[in-house]
Amino acid sequence: MNIRNFSIIAHIDHGKSTLADRLMQATKAVSAREAKAQLLDDMDIERERGITIKASAVTVMHHHTPGAKADALEENDDAAPEGEAAATQADTAGGSPLYMLNFIDTPGHVDFNYEVSRALKACEGALLVVDATQGVQAQTVVNAYLAIGENLTIIPVVNKIDLPSARPDDVAMEVEQVLGIPAEDCIYVSAKSGIGIPELLAAICERLPGPAAPRFKQTRALIFDAIYDDYRGVIVYVRMFDGQLKVGDKIRMMGTGRSFQITDIGKRTPKPIRVPTLGPGEAGFIVAAIRDLKDVRVGDTVTLDGDPAPEALAGYKPPVQMVFCDFYPATSEDEKGSDFEQLRDAIEKLSLNDSSFTYFPVHSEALGFGFRCGFLGLLHMEIIQERLEREFETQVVQTAPTVTYQVALRDGTTVDVHNPAELPPGGTFEEIREPICKVEIITPNENIGGVLTLCTDRRGEFQSQQVVGESRQMLTFHIPLAEIIYDFYDKLKAITSGYGTMDYEVIEFRVNDLVKVDILINGDPVEALALITHRSTAERRGRLLLRKLAKQIDRHQFEIPLQAAIGGKIIARETIKAFRKDVTAKCYGGDVSRKRKLLEKQKEGKKKMKNVGTVNIPQEAFMAVLDQGEE
Repeated sequence: MNIRNFSIIAHIDHGKSTLADRLMQATKAVSAREAKAQLLDDMDIERERGITIKASAVTVMHHHTPGAKADALEENDDAAPEGEAAATQADTAGGSPLYMLNFIDTPGHVDFNYEVSRALKACEGALLVVDATQGVQAQTVVNAYLAIGENLTIIPVVNKIDLPSARPDDVAMEVEQVLGIPAEDCIYVSAKSGIGIPELLAAICERLPGPAAPRFKQTRALIFDAIYDDYRGVIVYVRMFDGQLKVGDKIRMMGTGRSFQITDIGKRTPKPIRVPTLGPGEAGFIVAAIRDLKDVRVGDTVTLDGDPAPEALAGYKPPVQMVFCDFYPATSEDEKGSDFEQLRDAIEKLSLNDSSFTYFPVHSEALGFGFRCGFLGLLHMEIIQERLEREFETQVVQTAPTVTYQVALRDGTTVDVHNPAELPPGGTFEEIREPICKVEIITPNENIGGVLTLCTDRRGEFQSQQVVGESRQMLTFHIPLAEIIYDFYDKLKAITSGYGTMDYEVIEFRVNDLVKVDILINGDPVEALALITHRSTAERRGRLLLRKLAKQIDRHQFEIPLQAAIGGKIIARETIKAFRKDVTAKCYGGDVSRKRKLLEKQKEGKKKMKNVGTVNIPQEAFMAVLDQGEE
């Protein structure tokens, strides 16, 4: 049987999931009755936001006669035959060669780039989807280079050609200009209406290479994903390279050294179906009563326990978390304990299905016990918080996100600091290094001035400029990650009227004149509000933050000073005035000394209250740190 393994890659909203839906319909994997938009996006958040978060692997069968004209896309109301019966029936139908197509629908957002790189390792080819109205965008370029880096064969697909504003020929020329892929190689399709899908299926069968010949007779399979199921344990998605796996085999994970017995093998078609074996080049899932996700590492090699392979497959580099924030249970003090347990259970379960975020417990004077979590980016953080609140019904207080800094100590060692509160005291370290990103921005020509201003305001260094088609250019900058993670993307969209796109990757850590700004409320530093910033912007950032805090914190019975400090030096101050209760209202005349006595008594009471009283800080105050915009 002919096997083709490929991924569908593209910028956000260029039509990957719709194309996957149409490929499944065209190969009769789903009937017209079962078909629905975003069929492979299982999570509610994916369907609501219209984005793909987890890559999904699917196996479909397709008949293709080389050289024959592709048939038109048929609507088929009958459900597809399943399993081996389907394969037998398919092999004999019409005498056409049968192709097994294993494809992976991947996310488009930069934060989920790790999912894309994992998917590409399991493939020999890639469909690079480009929107016929928007053309080549930032993630298109990045994903294309990821595929080229893995030596994959790329088929460029120009999608949405049925839209009135589509310009497929211009977009095909952009693909040639920017990526060096010949324009005539592009296949024009409309994933929504099905135009061009038969031609695309023919190109997949004819242009993409089959799996390479096995290198060893021993079994080797690459784990490219793993999900947790409450009833079956960990379900491991594998791509076979050598040998085969069957039910009853005792397998060994070469990285962790753990052994398990296979109880079930299957494929998603897109419904899960059981198969007796998985052979070279095939992709599928295995169930082996694995209870703990720590026993499974994505990128590990599966081999047979009795006859292990001499060497493991290349695997993946572990994901690097770049954005960190704290999650605390949002409850009253007396319930903190039980809610902390609930939050811990929720985060543990969530980490089983998403191995790209990290967590460890922390304690804050202001907020109690919680978790410091690391994410690949800001959208990743937002998705995790939303899943915690919706899927696990936990209420969380989230602190402002921070990036990782490298601190060189005087003894020659280097430590990573994920939180400003962890920064060693001044004088004990030589220098602070911050992460620098290579940022590629594709923008219309008329907005180049605004984009240049935005980037230089954020301490960006201009690197290069490249023409993309007639009306757009790609600008490359080096910008500190700390300047990007807040509202940079929103500002870029505003400047370019929504037409600008960006991609970023961390390239190095660079020494800079960075300082820690402590925020003191009523004289006490609040760890969760501390920030690390460049010395030139420290006073402005501190003053802006205090103004926002003054609006968020309610007035108390006593005056509350808000201060920003670098070391022992106060650089900014705001004051929240106390409530004024008219204690002299009952004095309707008589000696003025009676009024003075009452006012003095009130003053003493306020002074005492200021010493023992606590300031309630609402969550909005912590979120105010996020918004760096000017008033």
